[in-house]
Order: sequence, then C-alpha cells, then structure tokens
Amino acid sequence: MRVGVIGCGTVSEPYLRNMTESPVLDVVACSDLDMERARARAAQFGVPGVCRPAELLADPDVELVVNLTVPQAHYEVNLAALEAGKHVWSEKPLAIERSQASSLLQVASDRGLQLGCAPDTVLGAGLQTCRRLIDEGAIGQPLAGAAFFLYAGPEEWHPDPVFLYQPGAGPLFDVGVYYISALVNLLGPVESVTAFGRVLFPTRVIGSGPRAGEVFDVGTDTYVTSILRFENEALVNVVASFGVWGADVPKLQVFGSGGVLEVPDPNTFGGPVRINRHEEGDWREVPLAYEHTANCRNCRGLGVAELAGAICDGRPPRASGTIANHVLDVMQSIAESASIGRHVEVASTCERPAPMPLDMAPAGREG
Repeated sequence: MRVGVIGCGTVSEPYLRNMTESPVLDVVACSDLDMERARARAAQFGVPGVCRPAELLADPDVELVVNLTVPQAHYEVNLAALEAGKHVWSEKPLAIERSQASSLLQVASDRGLQLGCAPDTVLGAGLQTCRRLIDEGAIGQPLAGAAFFLYAGPEEWHPDPVFLYQPGAGPLFDVGVYYISALVNLLGPVESVTAFGRVLFPTRVIGSGPRAGEVFDVGTDTYVTSILRFENEALVNVVASFGVWGADVPKLQVFGSGGVLEVPDPNTFGGPVRINRHEEGDWREVPLAYEHTANCRNCRGLGVAELAGAICDGRPPRASGTIANHVLDVMQSIAESASIGRHVEVASTCERPAPMPLDMAPAGREG
C-alpha cells in the first residue's frame, strides 16, 4: 500500500525506519510545513517524493496518509486526508476534542475509508502476550489494577517540547494514552472516572537542541491521578506525571481473582511479562507468546502495516479510530473530572479488538 507521511519531526524517524522496511508498505512521499525537514527525512530513508501537505493529499498515488503532526493539528490533517479519499493512520491523540474525533469517525464511515490511530504498542509482543494470558484465565477474573507513569519530563531530551506541556498533551494525553490504551485492550471499555490534577512546576527549561536554556510556561496539569471503572466492573488507579522521578512503582499491574499480572511498559513493544499466581506464591517471568517485535526496540509503524492489512482484508484495524475515540473520551473525562472535582461518566464505548495472530511477521529492524 502506497503511503504518504505528513509531519517529519522527531517521531517520524522510527516510523519511517520501520515502514520503509515493511513488505506491505511503500512509502512514496514525505511532507512537512518545513520543506527542509521533509527533504532530510526523505533522504535519510530513501523516500522518492518530497512535497507540501496539500500536494501530498492531492496525489492519486498516495492511498494511506500517516499523520505525524503535533496534536493540535491532528484533527485538521486527519479530516483533510479523509476528505481527499485517503485512508488515515494518526499519531495519538486522534483529535483534541471529543466532537472532532466523532466527526472523523463519521467522515471515514461515510466515505468507506479506514481510520487507525496510535499507540500501536498495544500490538507488540509484550502486551499481546498479556492479552492472551488474561483471555486464557491465567490470573482468574480481572478485578482491579494500578498503573504509574512517573517521569521528570520530555524537555530533558526533546529539542522542541513546549507543545507537550499544552492542552491536548501533558503526561495524561502524551504518555498516559499508552497506559489507557493498553488497559482498554486488556480489560475492555471504561464506564466512568474520578480524577484530580495539578501543575507541579509552572515553568520548564528546554534541555537540548538550538533552544536549550529557554524557559517556557506550562499550560496543562503535570500530575494527574485517577480511578477508572471499567464496564466489567474492574477498578484501576492510573497516575501520570511530568515532574516525578526516582520513584519505585510498577508500570502496570492487573489484579485478578487468581493472581497478579505485571504488564511491561505500555510505551514499549516487548517484555518482560511477569505473573504471580496465588497458587504458586511467587513472581516468575512468562516467555513471550509472540516474536514479531523481538528485534525491534521501537516498532512505531507496526500499526500502519496492520491497518494496511485490515484494508486489504476488509476488516476493522486492531488499533482503530473507534478505540482511539474511546481512549480520548476517557482522557477528556479524566481531565474534566480533575477540573470540576466530581465523578464523570464516559459517554462512548468500544469493543476489545481481536488479538494478534501468533504467526505475525517481524515488525521491523533493531533501532
């Protein structure tokens, strides 16, 4: 499937590395508002075409648009691509507002197009092994869980981190999305949420790149703590922060009637996966049931290849816009609960996607 990329910033590097290695994708063009940046990425990965976004959308050779722009531009670019008759893979989040995400689903449906959305870490060997263990009853009935994303902040390494501290990003929308997406894949849709949030530090300092030393204002909560009630009645605590480091807590654990499952970092594609079954009384590592991400540390682009397969097979993608819409609704509900100080019902729902087949081809190369 012929792919065009819009947005050639930091995240485009692993995407392009893996998409250009994929046997089911043919990356034909790179586009960015900064044409020099587009040319550099195209040259780095041997992509033949370089053009402006409007030119890419008008190109009949492009069948699938991969939108890697900043979050504030996701809705506009996704909508333009769908209206141009292209299938779309969007970096997360699908949009900033619930109404925007819903309208994207409607446009895609009306035009018979497929819409997929990151994170595609949920398709990796680690999380898919966890999904299989839960489905097989390895820890009994899932009852509850806890997830912690605690991090100093991306300004340490990101050369342009200001957008990550604005509405639509922050620790909840930028990284908490991996945890909530993983939980929805493991446990199903969320019914309601309760949350609190605060800004830990009102200003941050860029730590690398040409703007190193520049101070900028924080525009969104940098510590968010929430309780998610799932439709299956499981209760999960989720904490996401830019501004906490040195803590020693698990990334994500699911508590079942027969044991505890420790899920690998939801922002990665591999293991380790650990389990502590009540009848065994101690932790042990579980071999991964899948090998498709064994040699690929950062497999971003796996979801694009899976989306291309779904288009060819005439089925929904496993990292679908419908799931991304629900995850966005959950995050918006968390932010709303933290803002107004009360419980919020989640309006949307979704179905858990089918698990990945065990005979998956390799997702990409080491990098």
